[in-house]
Amino acid sequence: MNVLITGSDGFIGKNLSLRLSEIKGITAFNFSRQQNEQELSALLQDVDFVFHLAGINRPLNPEEFTTGNINLTQSVCSCIADIFEKTGRMIPVLLTSSIHAVLETPYGNSKREAENVLLRLNNKYGIPIYICRLPGVFGKWAKPNYNSVVATFCHNIANDKPIEIADKHHPLKLVHIDDVLTTFISILDRKNVNPLRDVLLEIQPEYHTTVGELADTIKSFADSRENLVTERVGNGFLRALYSTYVSYLPVDKFTYSIKEHKDPRGRFVEIIKTIDSGQVSYFTAHPGVTRGGHYHHCKTEKFLVIQGTAKFRFRHLLTNERYELVTSKAQACIVETIPGWSHDVTNIGDEELIAIVWANENFDAQNPDTTASLL
Repeated sequence: MNVLITGSDGFIGKNLSLRLSEIKGITAFNFSRQQNEQELSALLQDVDFVFHLAGINRPLNPEEFTTGNINLTQSVCSCIADIFEKTGRMIPVLLTSSIHAVLETPYGNSKREAENVLLRLNNKYGIPIYICRLPGVFGKWAKPNYNSVVATFCHNIANDKPIEIADKHHPLKLVHIDDVLTTFISILDRKNVNPLRDVLLEIQPEYHTTVGELADTIKSFADSRENLVTERVGNGFLRALYSTYVSYLPVDKFTYSIKEHKDPRGRFVEIIKTIDSGQVSYFTAHPGVTRGGHYHHCKTEKFLVIQGTAKFRFRHLLTNERYELVTSKAQACIVETIPGWSHDVTNIGDEELIAIVWANENFDAQNPDTTASLL
């Protein structure tokens, strides 16, 4: 299948071009504002579908709304109509419109009229069309200080620049670029279209927040390099927003240093802390060194030796029952500490011992839940 993308050098166009390049059997052709109508017509002769993404939203003068949003759409539809009249071949079109199309503004009026151009094409020839009234779209490669507050905040905070907030309570309706593209690409497999049902596309999930909440969340991403506390970035809005934020980091911020606690036994380094699922650290121990020698009432830990050989010893605080085990980098074995059992770990090998540790709670110096105990 051959696909044409207008506005291919824009935020959505760049992401769509990359996604389509990953799909076997699809060849994407690009059309940008630097090209003319003759080039557009030539490209349309050989395509099976058009993603019409090109448009104007920040013009130098209002007349550009007409040329960029209405006239270009008319050119696309005129070429498609001409091809149909000559060959009977239908070329479906997907138009990225805006939720502002319902507003009586120069921009809203231009997007609504672009939609009407497509509707007339569909009404006259039955050519399948799809209209997607997008809210704010965020994700990698959006241009900061242009039309995306998410891009602006991410770029500025990632680059230690100030952000401006006129109204922190202003509501935002957002969709992530990956969800937009998933919906767009799914259209390519549709064979039959019901114009009354299928014309207007919805992107899901849709996220709702405020300008103030957005700014605070992105700031927390930046702060996590200092306090090591990560937000719940594993799914949903926070997953998409965190991915967007890190995409704006300059190359000199691809790495950052964290604090090491050193003593004669070795090192202890906290790596990451979570809101409600504990923290991950690692420690080292020189040959012959024993670490631990304490117990917990509620805290639990998981140890994984990734270098060296370790002997773990346990003692039940009430029954005095004892248990020992040896593990090493040769086996992927998790050793779990149990509340009410004192425990320690000794490096019994010839090389430095390194073990990753997960604890079910973040370390609190005021309430460490750690009591020394001899084994």
